[in-house]
Amino acid sequence: MAGALGQGGESQADALTQEELTAWALSHGWRVIAGHPSLTKPGAPKDPIVRIVMKATVANLEVRKPAGKWEKVGGQSYGAIVAGEDDALPAGLGFEKVPSISMLMQENRDAMVFAKFGG
Repeated sequence: MAGALGQGGESQADALTQEELTAWALSHGWRVIAGHPSLTKPGAPKDPIVRIVMKATVANLEVRKPAGKWEKVGGQSYGAIVAGEDDALPAGLGFEKVPSISMLMQENRDAMVFAKFGG
């Protein structure tokens, strides 16, 4: 569908599919936990605090509140989620609403690398 125009007239050439968004997440430190690409606290590798909930036509970005309840901070149809330049975050899903998301992704990526060495 490269070059097609979305409802707002924007080009969907760089829009991500569900599979592409999943592949991007997994290559940037996210892990699938309970069926969703998730980021965890550095000290609690099994406790997700940010996740992407993917449905048939939309993806939602959610954060876990201290009380344990998930709160949606952003969401968009796949056609409106656009790949970022080089290593940038995809636009349209609300990543900018999550403080320190880049640092959290780096910490998760580092933990995965070190876990491979730890055997």
